[in-house]
Amino acid sequence: MSDKKNKRRQKKRRFLVLNKDGYYDYSLLAVVVLLTCFGLVMLYSTSAYVAEARFEDDMYYFGKQAAISAGGIVCMVIISMFDYHILKNFTTFLYAAAMVLMLLVLSPLGVTVNGAKRWLKLGVQFQPSEIAKIAAIVCISYLIVQMGKQIQTLRATVVLLGIGGVLGATAYLATDNLSTGIIICGITWILVAMASPYTRYFVAITAVMFVLLVILVQILKFSIDTAESGSFRVQRVLVWLHPEQNSDAGGYQVMQALYAIGSGGFFGKGLGNSVQKLGSVPEAQNDMIFSIVCEELGIFGGALVLLLFAYLLYRLFFISQNAPDLFGSLLVAGIMIHIALQVILNICVVTNIIPTTGVTLPFVSYGGTSILFLMAEMGIALGVSHQIKLQEVEEESRKQIAVSGQRH
Repeated sequence: MSDKKNKRRQKKRRFLVLNKDGYYDYSLLAVVVLLTCFGLVMLYSTSAYVAEARFEDDMYYFGKQAAISAGGIVCMVIISMFDYHILKNFTTFLYAAAMVLMLLVLSPLGVTVNGAKRWLKLGVQFQPSEIAKIAAIVCISYLIVQMGKQIQTLRATVVLLGIGGVLGATAYLATDNLSTGIIICGITWILVAMASPYTRYFVAITAVMFVLLVILVQILKFSIDTAESGSFRVQRVLVWLHPEQNSDAGGYQVMQALYAIGSGGFFGKGLGNSVQKLGSVPEAQNDMIFSIVCEELGIFGGALVLLLFAYLLYRLFFISQNAPDLFGSLLVAGIMIHIALQVILNICVVTNIIPTTGVTLPFVSYGGTSILFLMAEMGIALGVSHQIKLQEVEEESRKQIAVSGQRH
């Protein structure tokens, strides 16, 4: 009987992380919890009036988000206790599940919210495109490790880009979610560029694509009128170029968000004192919540939020740099790329640097599916950190101190 018990314990230990050195990135855990708590405070401040008007309950949005966030934090800690290498066994399943679930949005199971059919209802309502982001990170990381030296060939690079590209294209075509498609393709592009010996070519191609995009925008600006355009995407670009002239064609939300940011000044009007959240900025608790942050807390408050995200990315970079193997390093790098892209796109949309697209601000915007899968990603990153040897971390810290000393 004792032999059977020992065998069962050994099987469990294969999946659980038992790091005798005791390293765990509590700094990452702390900044995630801090951002989540800040997001809940801002969510209540932003959504209380609208929730009272729609549902006669000012805690409607806050209550749902708080419950999901608490559950997400618990899941994050639990996931961090498991060996991240078990993800290698689920790469094919994750990729297939993400594809199937996104395609199911086109079926009667798909749910339309605010004019967009991006949700799926299978007992609970969720966005399958969020699963696709994790699938892209895990699958591309795993394939890079499996290919080994073959990653140096052009064929392997094309295959990897194709796998990520198909997932991104499905997210766009099946769920009509261009922003998620861009994020998935961005994650794939940067991960492959990091692992490939053709990094300089990736940089050159990216620069050329950016120049061509600028030229295309200029052509649209001078050759097509907003009223004449039949394409929804083209209309968004034209509205972005002149939002003040197209307030009735989609520029209203952006203009009101810019008014909110401008009226907040440096230190803001004070928490809870936003005027634009009283219906002027439609669905402010979602994509445009950063504009209310700036109105109530000012540019100073907005800068502090960005500094928190910068520190979050720094901790992810640190874990990726010190990960015990290439798979762990790529996993955390993919998570870092995802967070960075989503924050950049959201801030750029709110400040009208790029055309409007549905990208939430991680840990701050309202959205149950988003917060759950973000917490799952943070759990994976913490799981990687849990396998870093404490001695290696101390050596890396000494190297950083030595380098900074030489500079001075």
